[in-house]
Amino acid sequence: MTPRIGIIPGDPSGIGPELIAKLMAAEGVREAAEILLIGDRCVLEQGMRQAGAEYALVPVDLEDWRAPPEGIAWLETEVAVETEASGRSVLATMDRALELLQAGHIDGLVFAPFNKAAMHMAGLAHADELHHMGERLGVTEYLSELNVLDGIWTSRTTSHIALRDVADAITPERLEEAVVLIDRTLRRSGIARPRISVAALNPHAGDGGNFGREEIDVPRPAIEAMQKRQMPVDGPWPSDTVFLKLRDVEIDAVVTMYHDQGQIALKLLGFERGVTVQGGLPYPVTTPAHSTAFDIAGQGRARVDAMRQAFDIARDMVANWQ
Repeated sequence: MTPRIGIIPGDPSGIGPELIAKLMAAEGVREAAEILLIGDRCVLEQGMRQAGAEYALVPVDLEDWRAPPEGIAWLETEVAVETEASGRSVLATMDRALELLQAGHIDGLVFAPFNKAAMHMAGLAHADELHHMGERLGVTEYLSELNVLDGIWTSRTTSHIALRDVADAITPERLEEAVVLIDRTLRRSGIARPRISVAALNPHAGDGGNFGREEIDVPRPAIEAMQKRQMPVDGPWPSDTVFLKLRDVEIDAVVTMYHDQGQIALKLLGFERGVTVQGGLPYPVTTPAHSTAFDIAGQGRARVDAMRQAFDIARDMVANWQ
């Protein structure tokens, strides 16, 4: 069955509309899935002008929509383009897309970059879009962003919290949740036997307790307990070397202790190609890992690499979802 992928333009004041136009013009994209663009016509047409690409938007009937032979299937959602209004447009298109997922009209969702400040101005009640989506979809289990670059993955034991709070937030339960989530997501992406390593919190993995006891007290016994249950995980490994294993494809994923520990490594390896997977949701949802790039918005300079990667990962996840 051909996957049905919904795509929304993200913040209309950023590079999202341009990225969508470039993605639709990329070779093989429209043949790889039935695509439904969800958003305001003026925003999507704005993206075409910025990208120098043009295609017809064909309104569809949601009850039985198919990719039209000419043009691209499109569902109208009215938005505006000022900062607070941009946030409202993001929330409106995102919530509409979530309704389409729940109703079975689309199988997966790809969104262009959001701006969290604009979303909070418009009333976002959560720290990020992932937890907003989780609430709208009725998810009560563990949620975490997963980052992907060229087939290598990272997840986080802690995410959007102050660095001073990280050590206290690392618990055996939270670490196991992070490992289970990335293991399940890797399998849903087509990796039958994932290989997962855990990064240490302290330099040299604590050096036997000389640089902190966190590894001794929490990650190591938690990992040993998971290994006894045949979970494919090892560590904790010093974070300045574990990413070399990931780069050299000795493992498939690293579970990090905090947000920047994994983000810095992946963005140095390929900032323009990174993807964020919204881990823990009941549907495949992906987005480029970069920002709205207001500094180059409207200039036709945005690179579509990460948007294409996000589309490909969402398509693969739909094909392997269980």
